[in-house]
Amino acid sequence: MRRILSVDDSTSIRQMVNFTLGKAGYEVVEAVDGKDGLDKAGAGKFDLIITDLNMPNMDGIQMMTAVRKLPGYTFTPILMLTTESQAEKKDAGRKAGATGWIVKPFNAEQLISVIQKLVK
Repeated sequence: MRRILSVDDSTSIRQMVNFTLGKAGYEVVEAVDGKDGLDKAGAGKFDLIITDLNMPNMDGIQMMTAVRKLPGYTFTPILMLTTESQAEKKDAGRKAGATGWIVKPFNAEQLISVIQKLVK
């Protein structure tokens, strides 16, 4: 089973991602902020990471930059799932290692479709 790390400070978003991806057959591990996400990524291997941008303790950009330095995460797909849609934010996300960008509120079918393309 493919493992996905969902990093978001919003409980409701984490629950929606968990429910959506759980139904599609993925194992989802939740993290409450970037620091928690980085700790969980370092403790276990994930096939894909979904992260918010704006979070306390460590934002999504900082977390992605740190995760990309962890062994085994150089090419792991990382999806930004955020309310932010400005070009400069997307550019910063790409530079930090984001594979893709989905703007909230997300469409469940779209999220699953993107993940199926990224996780073979």
